[in-house]
Amino acid sequence: MSRTTLDAENPFAAPSTLPYGLPDYARIRTEHYLPAIEAGFAEHRAQVEAIASDPAEPTVENTLVALERAGRLLHRVLTAFFNQSSADSTPELDAIEETVAPQLAAHLDAIHLDARLFARLESLDAQARSGALTLEPDTAWLLHRALTRFVRAGVRLDAAAQDRLRELNAEITRLQTVFGREVLAAQNEAAVLVTDEAELDGLPDDARAAAARAAAARGHEGAWLLELQLPTGQPQLTTLRDRGVRERLFRASASRGLGGAHDSRALLLDLARLRAERAQLLGYEHHADYVAADATAGSARAVADILERLAPAAVANARAEAVELAAALQQDHPGATLEPWDWAYYAEQVRARVRSIDETALRPYLELERVLADGVFRAATALYGLTFAERHDLVGYHPDVRVFEVFDTDGSGLGLFLADYWTRDAKRGGAWMNNLVDQSTLLGEPPVVVNNLNIPKPPDGEPTLLAWDEVITLFHEFGHALHGLLSAVRYPSQSGTEVPRDFVEYPSQVNEIWAWEPSVVQAFAVHHVTGEPMPAQWVDTLLAGRQDGEGFKTTEYLAAALLDQAWYRLAPDEVPTDPEQVEPFEAAALAAAGVDFAPVPPRYRSAYFNHVFSSGYSAGYYSYIWSEVLDADTVEWFRENGGLRRENGDAFRTRLLARGGSVDPMQAFRDLRGRDPQIEPLLVRRGLTAATAP
Repeated sequence: MSRTTLDAENPFAAPSTLPYGLPDYARIRTEHYLPAIEAGFAEHRAQVEAIASDPAEPTVENTLVALERAGRLLHRVLTAFFNQSSADSTPELDAIEETVAPQLAAHLDAIHLDARLFARLESLDAQARSGALTLEPDTAWLLHRALTRFVRAGVRLDAAAQDRLRELNAEITRLQTVFGREVLAAQNEAAVLVTDEAELDGLPDDARAAAARAAAARGHEGAWLLELQLPTGQPQLTTLRDRGVRERLFRASASRGLGGAHDSRALLLDLARLRAERAQLLGYEHHADYVAADATAGSARAVADILERLAPAAVANARAEAVELAAALQQDHPGATLEPWDWAYYAEQVRARVRSIDETALRPYLELERVLADGVFRAATALYGLTFAERHDLVGYHPDVRVFEVFDTDGSGLGLFLADYWTRDAKRGGAWMNNLVDQSTLLGEPPVVVNNLNIPKPPDGEPTLLAWDEVITLFHEFGHALHGLLSAVRYPSQSGTEVPRDFVEYPSQVNEIWAWEPSVVQAFAVHHVTGEPMPAQWVDTLLAGRQDGEGFKTTEYLAAALLDQAWYRLAPDEVPTDPEQVEPFEAAALAAAGVDFAPVPPRYRSAYFNHVFSSGYSAGYYSYIWSEVLDADTVEWFRENGGLRRENGDAFRTRLLARGGSVDPMQAFRDLRGRDPQIEPLLVRRGLTAATAP
């Protein structure tokens, strides 16, 4: 990087003047990113050098606070860039990311391997330990985390080991970017084209219209394109009656990345091997231990203990569910064997018979706009006193993005919430939350957060109707958004979701419970045409069936989590070298863990397991179930204290959400719950009470 200054007309040259510091996407062009990143690197290097070479004795202000203030240009541009490259990518943005990613890794290495900076941090720590320096609790935690970060980055290694570490970090970062791009390309390529409308029997009208729109967008007028979402299971499998089409759709999904132009197997093997080498270089047995050591789990053994404890009961439940589904299959296809492409369809048929309600009947009552306003936002108002107003004068990074101003209980502006819910070829799969501006009182910056989903876009003027799982996802991602919006910390590096990976899912999973709250359901479950509320007996049935299919859901999740752990418990020389060995490794790992139940494949197979090979969940996919222990226990706390009450929301906000990463996260949980977490509520929720005692 050679650029050290930035032209004044570049939108990143100065902080955004838009409300709440929203990036000025109306002015930002692709050509603005790279110059701003180059200038950001140069500015940050100079600022860090000034801190490291400061002749004055280390103080909180000239070291910790100075580091928090440094690099604001780089932070501004990277948050905007990585958000857009994930949600609205182009070949030009992909090329920039592939160039910048290893340079960013090298830039961070230069900071965290700087012995002078580390010595200043150690000096502050020594002063605090001796009593010569008194630190506020959030500053003490900031110092603790900074020291941990430097040590885990390799600051205590010798020069040769540090050189190798830099090489590893650069290559891992580059490969992550390539893997993510290949997964998206494979996902787009694997979409299933249907030319005979009869094969779409059972697909709801709105989903059929979305499929026609997707086909037309790719030049297939008069056909229908069943686009894929990131997980193995696809939502269309629930309603398509044609078994052949279901099989085509499932096989297209499950075979992504296994050969062809977008074969990702060599990439994932390289990533597993390089991460294993890095972990051993840093003194850990394997990457799984390296990850867990810096999380609330503490060790890979602790992770294994909970996954291995839950797996047998989950698979037993799935096998019991399979018996009933196989019987239903026999009525349509005598002699047929229950296959993965049958599961969702017959689970829905059984539910419709047992519960007298099905997914197709529910969809007209689950319109996106109503669920958002009278469900997601309504619950946030009841709990936290928040209100929302759409800002049509503010624009996002894509025309589909909506911007809402969020107001606190006293009417003051709190921040911005950006909603980007529809799928498109340029958006990576799945659902996620990003920060565009981190809340910080030190910098005087309020939060700006984004939620992304991948819901098929209906034809213009038509409503977006949701499956129940998509309603849950909407509430889940908004739980992440609340963690960012309600942050009330001093230091930007402690803002909102800046907590350990196996804690970050906890508040978002807690927020899912309000999708099941009867008063909330009754408010948002309204027919989009007639305005009639969902029949009361349907609501009761929906709530009563909350545990339906938990054997499947838990088994497919645990299979993916255990697969993640299997890849990252390997030493470098244990990682296969031949891409053809990926599938046999998967099969052996699932069998060894006891989750090799053919009708229930892993939620993600290795070749498109974006969470653990491209995103930030490597050896960390266990986080969802680990966080759910806290979540389920917290739901009990809400129930014990009257549920959806403002007093409960204020307590959850003050004791946990507002504190972000400014305290030990488990201490924040204990401050809320009054004790350590207990696993029993999780076992009851998921029907796993047969799980053996620890």
